[in-house]
Amino acid sequence: MRLYHSDSTRVHVAYCTNVHPAETLDGIRAQLAEFSERVRQHLSSDLVGLGLWIPADVAHHLAADPAAVAALRGDMRARGLETVTFNGSSYRGFHAPVVKRGVYYPDWSEPSRLTYTLNLARLLAGLLPDDAARGSISTLPLAWRTAWTGVQRSSAARQLDDLAAGLKQIEADTGRVIRVGLEPEPGCVAETTAQAIDALASADHDWIGLCLDACHLAVQHEDPQTAVDALLAAGVPVVKLQASSALVADEPTDPEVREALLPFAEPRFLHQARELSTDGTLRGADDLAPALAGALPGEAPWRIQHHVPLHDQPEPPLHNTGDVLQEALRVAFGGEQALTDHLEVETYTWDVLPVGLRPHGPAAIVAGIAAELEWTQGELTRLGLRERKEKPS
Repeated sequence: MRLYHSDSTRVHVAYCTNVHPAETLDGIRAQLAEFSERVRQHLSSDLVGLGLWIPADVAHHLAADPAAVAALRGDMRARGLETVTFNGSSYRGFHAPVVKRGVYYPDWSEPSRLTYTLNLARLLAGLLPDDAARGSISTLPLAWRTAWTGVQRSSAARQLDDLAAGLKQIEADTGRVIRVGLEPEPGCVAETTAQAIDALASADHDWIGLCLDACHLAVQHEDPQTAVDALLAAGVPVVKLQASSALVADEPTDPEVREALLPFAEPRFLHQARELSTDGTLRGADDLAPALAGALPGEAPWRIQHHVPLHDQPEPPLHNTGDVLQEALRVAFGGEQALTDHLEVETYTWDVLPVGLRPHGPAAIVAGIAAELEWTQGELTRLGLRERKEKPS
């Protein structure tokens, strides 16, 4: 899906395929047929964008096999699909029974994280549509915050320098520009925009910037306009905006609210929770279950990193941070110039939603993803962006 800003920026809109379990190349190609092409058909669209998630072993294989990349590109094109962006945060095993903090390893102090990201960049360079201005990859905000030593910090800084050099070499080899964006996330070394700006102070901003996730902004109680103003002042580019929405409980000590929250405390993913006290103190719990067990006092509303569908509010007494998402979209695309040209819908939690909200079967997942893309397109259209019918190139 492509829409055009009034400044002529082509905005690529995609949904992130980390929602689909696939750890092999065959599995990834199967999901194109089972889900992605059917999303496009559901939307009656000529073209749908994908934010591909490629696990490390597959990325390593494809980066060394141009013929396999060309075959994957051809398969996508035949199905009316394209990609300009990858989700490079999870290394592998994103749909294991228990992921939790495992998603943050290896971190940016480890050489394997650099190797993985450069493999993704080489692969993306081969998959980009001919008319795409650039590609983007989102990645960890360095690491989970615990045990982050000075040695690790120095190693990560060196590896970000090597990343920029590697991306520059890929452009020299292929003619394609690929940028990487650190994605601030609650509980990580860089959990806020300000911390990410500090982490990137010495990075080459021609190649490395930020991926703004609207759910993460909301959980950290960050104002999108303030965050973007700080990024612009620091010269840090937004390489991608992720459209996502967090879960909210306004009265977390109320028994009815706690009963409604319990099914969201599931065992696979971390669901960091934050509450902003009246004195401005931001309190946090690393997961929803500890929050419910008393790690948060519940004196103020909770915002919880449990991605919930963009187009539909949870059942009362819960709701979502759609207002923050709408403000993030306004800040990114409602002005005279587009802040970024890559927008990725990232609700990866469909199959861990409470049973009553969970889609049952591929057709229901397809319908849900399509509804999110329709909602996103509607919001962008309201902001003045316009669609043009285009075939993948």
